[in-house]
Amino acid sequence: MPDARGSRAALSRRERLGFGLVGAAVTASAITNYTTSGTVAFPFALVALIGVAWLVSFATEALGEHFGPSITGVLQSTLGNLPEFFVVIFALRDGQVEVAQTSLLGSILANALLVLGLVIIVGAMRSGDGVMRFSPRLPNDTSTLLLSAVFLIVLLGVAATAKGPWSGHEVPISAIGSVVLLVVYVTWLVPYLRADSAGGQARPAGHAPRLSLRACIVLLAVAGVGAAFVSDWFISSLQPTLDSLNLSAAFAGLVIVAVAGNAAENATGLVLVSKGDNETAVSVVKNSVGQIAAFLFPLLVLVSLLFSSHLTFLMAPVYIAALAIGAILVWQITGDGEATLFEGVALVGAFIVLGSLTFYA
Repeated sequence: MPDARGSRAALSRRERLGFGLVGAAVTASAITNYTTSGTVAFPFALVALIGVAWLVSFATEALGEHFGPSITGVLQSTLGNLPEFFVVIFALRDGQVEVAQTSLLGSILANALLVLGLVIIVGAMRSGDGVMRFSPRLPNDTSTLLLSAVFLIVLLGVAATAKGPWSGHEVPISAIGSVVLLVVYVTWLVPYLRADSAGGQARPAGHAPRLSLRACIVLLAVAGVGAAFVSDWFISSLQPTLDSLNLSAAFAGLVIVAVAGNAAENATGLVLVSKGDNETAVSVVKNSVGQIAAFLFPLLVLVSLLFSSHLTFLMAPVYIAALAIGAILVWQITGDGEATLFEGVALVGAFIVLGSLTFYA
C-alpha cells in the first residue's frame, strides 16, 4: 500500500466549507430535536442526515485514495450505507417496520433507478457518440446479487399469497435466506477484491491522498457517530411530520429516506462520470445496489431478531413487482457494458412512477 505519510493534496475551500455546513446542520438538528416539536425538528434532521451522508461519502472517498478502484467502490458503498443502517435500526426500535423495510427497498431502487439513471444520462451526453461505456463485469455481478435477493422476496410473497403450510413463517424463512445471501455476498466479494489487488489497481503514483490513513479513520468514526445521532433524531421527528402532512410511511421510506440517505452517492456518482471516470461511477452505484440487497438488508433482518419488531423480506405485492421488474430493467440496460441516453431516462422515469405511487399509498 502506498505510504500514507507522504505529501498530501490540500483540502479545497469547498471541502472545508462542507465540513462547516455539516457541523452547523448537525448542531441545528440537535437543538431543534431537544427544544421544539417533531414537525419543526424534521427539516433540520433531514438536512443533517444529508450532511452526515456527505461526510461519510467524503471520508470513504478519501480512504479509497489509498487503494484501488474496486476496493474504493466497495468501501464507498459499505460505509456510505451507515445512515441507512442507523435509520433502519431506530425505526425498528420504535416499531416502524414499514419505514424500515421501505427505506431499504427505496435505497435499492433509488440507486438502481434514480442514481444509475442520472449517471447514465450524464455519461451518455458527454460521450462523443451518445453511448456510455464501462466494463460489464461488475454490473453483471451486482445484478446477480440483486436478483438473488429478489428470488427470496418473490418466493416469500407468493407463499404468503398462496396461503399454504409455509405462510406465517416469514421470520425464520427470512433469517435462513439472510444467512444464504450473506454467504453468496462474501463468496463474490473476496475474489473480487483479490482480483483488484492482483491486478495492481492501486492509485496512481503521482496522486497524493488528501488525508492520511489515520485522519480518514478518525473522520469516519466521527461521521459514524454523527450518523447514529442524526438518524435517531430523524426517526423521532418522522411520524409527527407524516401525520401533519398526511403522508404515508411508504412514501417516507421509499422517497424521503432513500433520496436523503443516498444524496452523497448521487453527488459522488455524478461528479465521477462528469470527469469521464465511467468505471468508478458505475462501480460506486452498482456496488451500493448489490450491497444493500445482499448484505445490508439480510444483515438488518438478522439484527432485527434482537428487537420486538422483526424485519422480514415479506412485503406488499406492488413493491415486490417494482423490485423484480426494476432488477430485470437494470440488468438488461447495464449487462452489455453500454448504456444510452434514453435508457438513463427510462430508469429515472421508473423511479418517478414508483414515487408517485407511494405518494397515494
